Amino acid sequence: MFKTNNNHTKKEEKPPVIIISTMRSGTRMIRDIIAKMPGFCTWPADEINYIWRHGNALQATDEFSEELATQKVKFFIRNTFEKLSKQNGYARVIEKTPHNSLRVKFVNSIFPEAKFIFNIRDGRDSSASAVKRYNDPLDLSHILSQARCIPLSDVPFYAIRYFYYRSHRLFSEGKRDAVLGPIYMGMKEDFKKYSLHEVCALQWLRCVEKAENDLNQFAPERIHRIRYEDFVSHPVFEFKRLGDFLGIEMTDQLKNDLS
Repeated sequence: MFKTNNNHTKKEEKPPVIIISTMRSGTRMIRDIIAKMPGFCTWPADEINYIWRHGNALQATDEFSEELATQKVKFFIRNTFEKLSKQNGYARVIEKTPHNSLRVKFVNSIFPEAKFIFNIRDGRDSSASAVKRYNDPLDLSHILSQARCIPLSDVPFYAIRYFYYRSHRLFSEGKRDAVLGPIYMGMKEDFKKYSLHEVCALQWLRCVEKAENDLNQFAPERIHRIRYEDFVSHPVFEFKRLGDFLGIEMTDQLKNDLS
């Protein structure tokens, strides 16, 4: 059910690894490589935004303040991560949800021990990919994988929202989704003033600037920065740097896989 490598069986808790990134930045590739390493696991879904929004589902944007991380919210999210870890031999959880780029301090309030990987892709490529995603055909397998992560108490809310978004795609002039990815403050208003290309560029900019500003307030040893283009061009070198950060040994097999 879960993506994992079960070689890690010692009953110990290790801080989760949270990848911070904008939408359409190649982060899934990085997450999946790490998740295959001994002692790591992740969800089979592309992201777990439904879990992060539990207790705050009615918030209009993804720019969560630290105050929204109430004790009930912290308990639910931490417990969800711990269950995944225990189900996979107490493996270390690695997770990537693009929406977290707008709420890094909220995430940190829940996991003050977490390590962060900040992945940045060139904004021109990232926003162009986001535009394409708006016009892609419906991906039922993607929708179902995301739906498995919805907390049961939130299912009615998201069912209604799903039908609203589907109706928008069917009847809107552009035949596209209402909004995809992290929702920044003022994004829905920007759709009325700017083109889709411009809104996607603004979305990328807001996510990068907000994440950078928040991460800069944390201890440097908790953060590892990657440029997507560097990882693609020099995967072995960049993964060696990443491995040093996470305590992962570069094996010959992995080196061959990355080469």
